Amino acid sequence: MTERNRIEMGTTVKGRRRFLVIILALALCATIVSGRGTVSDALADSLSSVGGTLPHFLQEPEDAYIIKNNPIKLRCRATPALQIFFKCNGEWVHQNQHTSQEYMDQNTGLKIREVTINVTRQQVEDFHGPEDYWCLCVAWSHLGTSKSRKATVRIAYLRKNFEQDPQGKEVPIKGMIVLHCRPPEGVPMAEVEWLKNEELVSSFEDDNIDTRADHNLIINEARLSDSGNYTCLATNVVAKRRSATATVVVFVNGGWSLWTEWSPCSVNCGRGIQKRSRTCTNPAPLNGGAFCEGMSVQKITCSALCPVDGVWEEWSEWTMCSAQCERQRWRECNAPPPRHRGKVCEGEGQSTENCTGGLCTQNGKLMHDVKPQSMENSIDVALYSGLAAGVIAVVVLIVAITLYRKSQSEYGVDVIDSSALAGGFQSFNFKTTRQGVADRAEYHVKSHPETLPANLHPNYSTVEGKKTTMIAPNGIHTLRKTQFKTSAVFGHLGGRLVIPNAGVSLLVPHGAIADDTSWEMYMLINQEESSSQSEERCEILLGPEITYGPPGLNLSCPVAMTIAHCAEVSAENWNIKLKRQTKDNKWEEIMSVDNESTSCYCLMDSHSCHLLLDQPGCYALVGEPITDAAIKRLRIAVFGSMEASSMDYSLRVHCVDDTPHAFQRVVTAETSRGGQLLEEPKMLFFKGNCLSLQVSIQDIPQFLWSIKPFTTCQEFSFTQLWYSNQQPVHCAFSLQRHSASTTQLSCKISVRQVKGHEQILQVYTSVGENEKEMVPFFMQADCTVTSQTGAKAFKIPLSIRQRICTTFDTANAKGKDWQLLAQKLHIQRNLSYFNKQKSPSAVILSLWEARHQDSGDLDSLASALEEIGKIHCKSLPQSPDDKETDFTF
Repeated sequence: MTERNRIEMGTTVKGRRRFLVIILALALCATIVSGRGTVSDALADSLSSVGGTLPHFLQEPEDAYIIKNNPIKLRCRATPALQIFFKCNGEWVHQNQHTSQEYMDQNTGLKIREVTINVTRQQVEDFHGPEDYWCLCVAWSHLGTSKSRKATVRIAYLRKNFEQDPQGKEVPIKGMIVLHCRPPEGVPMAEVEWLKNEELVSSFEDDNIDTRADHNLIINEARLSDSGNYTCLATNVVAKRRSATATVVVFVNGGWSLWTEWSPCSVNCGRGIQKRSRTCTNPAPLNGGAFCEGMSVQKITCSALCPVDGVWEEWSEWTMCSAQCERQRWRECNAPPPRHRGKVCEGEGQSTENCTGGLCTQNGKLMHDVKPQSMENSIDVALYSGLAAGVIAVVVLIVAITLYRKSQSEYGVDVIDSSALAGGFQSFNFKTTRQGVADRAEYHVKSHPETLPANLHPNYSTVEGKKTTMIAPNGIHTLRKTQFKTSAVFGHLGGRLVIPNAGVSLLVPHGAIADDTSWEMYMLINQEESSSQSEERCEILLGPEITYGPPGLNLSCPVAMTIAHCAEVSAENWNIKLKRQTKDNKWEEIMSVDNESTSCYCLMDSHSCHLLLDQPGCYALVGEPITDAAIKRLRIAVFGSMEASSMDYSLRVHCVDDTPHAFQRVVTAETSRGGQLLEEPKMLFFKGNCLSLQVSIQDIPQFLWSIKPFTTCQEFSFTQLWYSNQQPVHCAFSLQRHSASTTQLSCKISVRQVKGHEQILQVYTSVGENEKEMVPFFMQADCTVTSQTGAKAFKIPLSIRQRICTTFDTANAKGKDWQLLAQKLHIQRNLSYFNKQKSPSAVILSLWEARHQDSGDLDSLASALEEIGKIHCKSLPQSPDDKETDFTF
């Protein structure tokens, strides 16, 4: 074949190839433009059979999410490619919806074709297929086609509500914490993160925390630092959602410290007790952890050898007269000798005297001359004169004693009869047996009003809130700033100080102040933060801290102070103590209620304690719970008031120590904000078992009122209420009425200690009655009187009081009759305190006055005197030889 023929044949083959490619391209374009079908498989097979490289995708379409109404772009890049088209859900996308560009790769020199399309939310929503909306790319080259991966297009969303919110927990230290969280439904699925106190929790920074287990938060060993507010945070491309906050409290259960050494025996003589204590501080309970179980104080009996005071032996015989005209004698302290801290004999163990009556020569020799006659006569006259004077004095003394005993026996019977106390002007009689004949002794009791000196009139002072300077005989004393105080001037007749509505009073007995002296005395309730209670020893303040003065007050007998307390008194559950503040502002324990004391006296009643005190100062009654059964009384009250918006109404539940002073602070605060007392306050027994107090509101008319979510139940921790230090604690419920025409509100408020007592407060009020005033239930008619002086301050008339004291302070062969008086007045412990008083009966009557200051009758005292009278009548001698009955009781 010639060269020309070969050239023509080659030209013909190339021309045919070009023609075939053009024909195929035109056919393909016609098919795509018409949109009526797909490229035939035969054509694709014929192209792929041609040798060379098929299109290679440099970028395939990726899964995408439509956020709100924003369309998404799908992109393809391939080389070598003559054309690239998208196919979505099995159908070709119209050519007009494609955006195509072609450029040269500088490294390979190949042409790269890139095509994009937009997919809208409407397109995805209109598609109803068995699977998600999808698209892929098809690329053509000279040698065939290639298909990309399928890319799905979905509408992104995230629901608002979590399928499971985390729940708060109380976990012991080193326990495991598991907080569950199931995020809201969403596309794509939300990723979960955890926040603690609004800061991100990372398991990469803390090996103790695991956040990878199915969205849950796991803390393997709880630490105190793990306490906090935890929130589950769910996030995807469209939104973020926060779960409800879960409060995690890591608590520490208390542990006992080591026992202290045993205290010395409580008595110096006889049978007493020894104590040792331990504190719940190893570790101390934290974050509501359980208090230590068991006793904080142990007591055992002990015996102390009684002191034996030394007694002198009899004097020895005198020695012979010495050359110095002196003689001597001796004695020893051995009958018996002092033992067991007993006192040593007082006086001298040796005695020396002149043995010649002064008749001694300079050389020591005695003068034996006869005495002159005149000296002997003078000695005889002096001797007989002295004897005569002595006889006369004895006769006068016997007559005086006889007259005195006769007069004392008459009124000694009368004072026993109770009508002298209960009747005032009534006459009465008392039968006794004398010489076998029943005689009647009558006595008429008359009222003699006590008069005051001109400069001492009853002082009706009022409660002040300013800093006051008080003038006292010993100088100027400045009081601390306080809200509750009162003062008055007292003289010999005594009187009473009262702080209104506080359960606090001070009785100054008659005769406590000298006859020619007057004192301006004061009493106040300390409002500063208390330091008398010790949480390390689990001590709590049971009543207000009281100060009375002035300092340097000189009294001849103790005053009687009454302080209201909030303890349910029980010797098995409480160790109650009286403390006094020292000059350096520290607190010292001056007595325990269960122990004997001669420095002061404490008588515990159900709601008040009555103290007999010798020294002015600041005093506080504190209690240390011995067991979990120790009970502190709380007073529960509910107040209500309209808020700034006329549609809002606030209910406030106060929990305060059950003392008048503590509740008065609540009343004062509520009065200032216009609060109304909606239900009579109720008393709740609050146990010392370390469990919290829950307050919940119930039975609200849902169609009339609404309440803020998650506020229907609130909680006070144990420490808030147990160590409240007389400070009020309250919670509030915010209600909103649906219509202004709603004027009635009725609901029920439950106050309950976990595993303890419960009280229900029933509220029924008209919210529109602004004129309704709050009237505290504890106020009395004379609540503004703060001081009384003289006879009107006492229940027992002064004349009757003096006769009782004269009668019962006199010794009797059977003992001290004041002890019988104390027994009948139910004062049966720590009698050694009264024994050291100048007039035990007077102090006992002062204590009776303090206990019965609120009750105006004298029945209990009259009954006691009647019983004593009957006892002594039965013990009177019945012999007819008795001339006179001896009433010395």
